[in-house]
Amino acid sequence: MERSLASLLWQRLHRDEPHRFQLILGPRRVGKTTALYQTVQHLLDAGVNPDRIWWMRLDHPLLLQESLDDLVRAVLTTTAATPGQPVLLMLDEVVYADRWDLWLKTFFDDGWPVRIAATSSATAALRERRLESGVGRWSEQHLTPYLFPEFLDLIGQGEAPVVGNTLADSLDSLSQGQRGGEGLAAWRRIFMLVGGFPELLTLTRGRPDEDESGRLLESQQVLRSDAVERAIYKDIPQSFGVDNPMMLERLLYVLAAQITGILSPSNICSDLGLSQPTFDRYLSYLEQAFLVFTLPNFSGRESAVQKRGRKLYFVDGAIRNAALQRGLAPLDDPAELGTLLENLVAATLRSLALHLGVRLHHWRDGKYEVDLVFDHPEKPLAFEIGSSPQHSRSGLRAFMERHPRFEGRCYLVAPQAAVTHPSSTPTGIGTVPLDLLLLVVGAQAQGALARSLGVTA
Repeated sequence: MERSLASLLWQRLHRDEPHRFQLILGPRRVGKTTALYQTVQHLLDAGVNPDRIWWMRLDHPLLLQESLDDLVRAVLTTTAATPGQPVLLMLDEVVYADRWDLWLKTFFDDGWPVRIAATSSATAALRERRLESGVGRWSEQHLTPYLFPEFLDLIGQGEAPVVGNTLADSLDSLSQGQRGGEGLAAWRRIFMLVGGFPELLTLTRGRPDEDESGRLLESQQVLRSDAVERAIYKDIPQSFGVDNPMMLERLLYVLAAQITGILSPSNICSDLGLSQPTFDRYLSYLEQAFLVFTLPNFSGRESAVQKRGRKLYFVDGAIRNAALQRGLAPLDDPAELGTLLENLVAATLRSLALHLGVRLHHWRDGKYEVDLVFDHPEKPLAFEIGSSPQHSRSGLRAFMERHPRFEGRCYLVAPQAAVTHPSSTPTGIGTVPLDLLLLVVGAQAQGALARSLGVTA
């Protein structure tokens, strides 16, 4: 089963217009290496000579000892590559190579006859020094955990919602009174517990009402070992020289207990005995390791965006469950289940935002708040996530009063809701079923990925 990236990336490499290297970033276990292998298969099927395709796993013990420029020079010498017949380099875990960003800059600026697709789950991929090197030379493609519609495709339950030019257009195209697909809620519960990790999702292809408890618990153990512990005890220490990874792990546990909440750095620092600078640094490491992300408080003015009032989410709620070893307990706790639902929507919207380059926020002003603000420059949207269609709309009403550009673009999202368009309600606030929103946003994200690569889906 291919993810969208694999079916699109080969076209970008094959045509390479404009000339850019492609850097694939994402958490462990989401399928970056597999997508790269599938890209190679597409290139071979398109008639590219196998001699022109070279694969280097740069975290291999032997390759770790070699300079990236020496490795690439050896490939060019062996293949006699020319600008008309360049080498296609697949660099798996590129950031294990010393000064990888500076060498990519050199390859690009000096016109080496190479086209490069590289992957990284290590935090060093996001070090600040790569920003200057990467401008105009490589594009970052984010491979997030599976989205809900991708999971449904994987298990043969896929649905294809109508996709407009923007997310707002897609929501406008929904039929009044439309509900989420029948039976999706059971699959969604499994998806939330397993997470969007393909190797683990393949364990859940049975009916959603079958006894999956053993497999779910097994998947959480695998996820804890591969996604959490390797990031904390290998990736982050290697990239940033952290000498106390156990404190980093303790911080992750504290954050896991505060999922979807407003961060209180002073309280966390007091509980863990951390200084404020150390907390900020450790939090940034967890973000750059693709474990968590934070959303700033929306102000409407870029100059007013601050670190204070950030809201915390996990890149995938299953990572949080695995870290705390929650097992199946969230299914029996309505409050915890509610936070996981909000996290699921936030992570899905973030995937779309990453592909579009759109900012995602939350909003809080006094007693009023809105969970998610999708700040599209032309057609912005705001969403409040509730457990039922009767959830309070007071935050959305206050938000529209403060920020009139969102009028007619605010929605309450709830599992049992039916589609109502904002224009058809007295409050100007629409409703959309949770599962249907996940399908629409996921389909929109796949289209946005194709546009970011400049290829046809």
